[in-house]
Amino acid sequence: MLDDMFITDEERIVVDLHDMQEEEARFYLERAIDTATEKIKEVVVIHGYRQGQVILNMVRKNFNHKRIEKKVIPFNKGITLIYLKQ
Repeated sequence: MLDDMFITDEERIVVDLHDMQEEEARFYLERAIDTATEKIKEVVVIHGYRQGQVILNMVRKNFNHKRIEKKVIPFNKGITLIYLKQ
């Protein structure tokens, strides 16, 4: 877990899903992971939480991808961290 603290900006991508419908958000998140290079270790998913739980639940509970190693829910309720397999 301590290794996660030392991920550089070059090893991280940010995907902002604010104001999207569920299927649109799923498409963009899937595409981001599909096209992420091997050096990308972390995907920071910004989904918010004040305007409903649909995207939050999709990302945290219903979204699966073969490259996902684990999902981490930080103290910030509006984001989810996805770590990719290397």
